[in-house]
Amino acid sequence: MNIAALARAVARQSEGLLKWASLLLPMAACVGTLCALFLWLLDRAAQTRLLHPWLLYGLPVAGVAVGLLYYAWGRAAEGGNNLIVDQIHEPGGGVPLRMAPLVLVGTVVSHLFGASVGREGTAVQMGGSIASTVGRVWRLINPYEIRVLLMSGIAAGFSAVFGTPVAGAVFGMEVIRVGRIDYDALVPVALSAIVADWTCHAWGMEHVPYHLAFQGYAGADGHFFHADLLLLGKVMVAAVAFGLASLVFAESVHRLAARLRQVCPVVWLRPALGGIATIALVWLCGSRDYLGLGIIAPEAGGASITNFFGSGHYPLAWAWKLVFTVVVLAAGFKGGEVTPLFFIGAGLGNALAPLLHAPADLLAGVGFVAVFAGAANTPLACTLMGVELFGTADIVYFATGCFVAYICSGHSGIYLSQRVAVPKRHQARGMIGMALRQARMGRPEP
Repeated sequence: MNIAALARAVARQSEGLLKWASLLLPMAACVGTLCALFLWLLDRAAQTRLLHPWLLYGLPVAGVAVGLLYYAWGRAAEGGNNLIVDQIHEPGGGVPLRMAPLVLVGTVVSHLFGASVGREGTAVQMGGSIASTVGRVWRLINPYEIRVLLMSGIAAGFSAVFGTPVAGAVFGMEVIRVGRIDYDALVPVALSAIVADWTCHAWGMEHVPYHLAFQGYAGADGHFFHADLLLLGKVMVAAVAFGLASLVFAESVHRLAARLRQVCPVVWLRPALGGIATIALVWLCGSRDYLGLGIIAPEAGGASITNFFGSGHYPLAWAWKLVFTVVVLAAGFKGGEVTPLFFIGAGLGNALAPLLHAPADLLAGVGFVAVFAGAANTPLACTLMGVELFGTADIVYFATGCFVAYICSGHSGIYLSQRVAVPKRHQARGMIGMALRQARMGRPEP
């Protein structure tokens, strides 16, 4: 290659890098800023709800108000996370900018009045909405560029809201297809995830720390080894339960949502049913521990994610949280599934620990990431999330829990637009290329 040809190649590479930097850096900074605002509003909403318990009784009305908001202005934005994934697979009309403010307002209102929803869905939708808008401003028409930009938006939102940039980057690539990671977007999603996380942190947003005291057993020579075979076997047994919990959660949401569509055809009225059911569940279980995110209990010793890592035992907390969350998500409340899945997984790990004679904090940590791995079909991202949240010492247990739960959760999940690239069973290779909405029913695309 002569000097002139080399110079032209360098110029083309530099132009490409400059173009992507101009696209990704402002987008990621904007997403990180929005996530910081979102986390601040969630904190204010949770504090207000705790100070004014009577707000719970306004949940049905609040749900209808948000339903009407989406009915009047939502249109395509109603598709949520699945719309973003669909646009990555088949770029078309894009993701509307109004999705970001609508989902932010809807989620904050849900938390203010006590709906058991999460925050990941909101962050991902804001990221996808901003990314799609950036693409339209730059008039991108290349399907590859649109796809990479949307994946980067997903990674940015996930990273910023949880403070896990590495897991966020991998999640942005892994969530698109079941069984395959799209490495062609590696550098853009990694850059977006890191910048968004840094921006959110720069605004002063701190994430709740989780303390996992278990750091492995000493071997016969007194030195630490990363896995005890007996304990690893117990983790595998627990991981089967985590995978089944993922399957039950995802299928319960989808099936109850379908039933509610039959019972109440008016879309904006359905949240009222979820709000009424939530109030009834609070009276039935006699606790408000299952409202909102559930990271910290409203009262000392209550069921919460942080308390599952302690010395307390909460045998049924995971099941209550599952019911509370399924009811509101199926009814159409805005938010996300992931933080409730963290609660369900950590609570189930806490409940299984005495039965398996295993460290409660370890099983809570493994369940925290494994139930999410099974429900989202993202075992690698969730393994890395375990490392970022809890440290590297227990990585073998995290990986084991996430991989086994992923296999045991079947061809279902919380994101029905995911497409099957590598089936979980060899006998299911006929599902290759199907979206989960078809694969879970065992029938081909229409």
